[in-house]
Amino acid sequence: MTAFLVPENLADSVRSDRSPRRDAWLAALPGLVDEFAGRWSLRVGPPFRPGGRCAWVAPARDRAGRALVLKLAWRHDEALHEADGLRVWNGDGVVRLYAGATADATSVLLLERCHPGTALGDVLPEAEQDPIVAGLLKRMWQAPADDTVFRPLRVMCDAWADEFRRRRDENSGLARAAIELLRTLPATADRQVLLCTDLHAGNILAAGREPWLAIDPKPYVGDPAYDAVQHLLNCEQRLRADPIGLTDRMAGLLDVDRDRLRRWLFARCAQESLDQPELAEVAARLAPN
Repeated sequence: MTAFLVPENLADSVRSDRSPRRDAWLAALPGLVDEFAGRWSLRVGPPFRPGGRCAWVAPARDRAGRALVLKLAWRHDEALHEADGLRVWNGDGVVRLYAGATADATSVLLLERCHPGTALGDVLPEAEQDPIVAGLLKRMWQAPADDTVFRPLRVMCDAWADEFRRRRDENSGLARAAIELLRTLPATADRQVLLCTDLHAGNILAAGREPWLAIDPKPYVGDPAYDAVQHLLNCEQRLRADPIGLTDRMAGLLDVDRDRLRRWLFARCAQESLDQPELAEVAARLAPN
């Protein structure tokens, strides 16, 4: 009997979480993989390594030999509507969803496999990633933004603001400004679209059906000016060297208001500085006048 392989990043995440619920979830994974392999008539290979921190993901094939991916994810809050978003986008710039189910704390997805599946960040330098990220986001924003299915961006921003308030001295002017923007920016957008919220070069894969496809969305409905923020946060060298120039470049590629994008990036840099203190300096340079 072949031992069940847990990729390094997932094992580290569960260990560091120190949660009995996560431990129980990980222990249940081998049985769930067998259950859904049987239900969907799949031959499942070893998981991708080092893998992600919240999901067990492996290549699979069905009876017809179709190349697929089986993903079993911990149902954490931000990714609650991944399957719903994939259904709405229906392969337009994103991987296709062929089947989905839930089992207690697990979201189970059967997905299109990208060939060759190389991550954008492993192929192109950051500046050349920008137009690809922008092009995918602008396509994704065309999908119906049904706020009866998807949560408003405000929900996530309020949670960040609450955490920031608990962990940071509000006597700081930057902290007060960041909390204020996290509370108010979602309500002042003049357009509401279906957002990916987590598109960056590690979540864009080279594919055969299209040159690049997005994976692992965390859908919310809200301000399109927000949606470039995760990509910008991942562009660490340019973010530290010239945060305003980087922001203005992406705003131009996305046709969004550059001041709003600067404010979003400021708020997120300030919030992320709780765990990445080096971002406090970036936040100070982006701070609204």
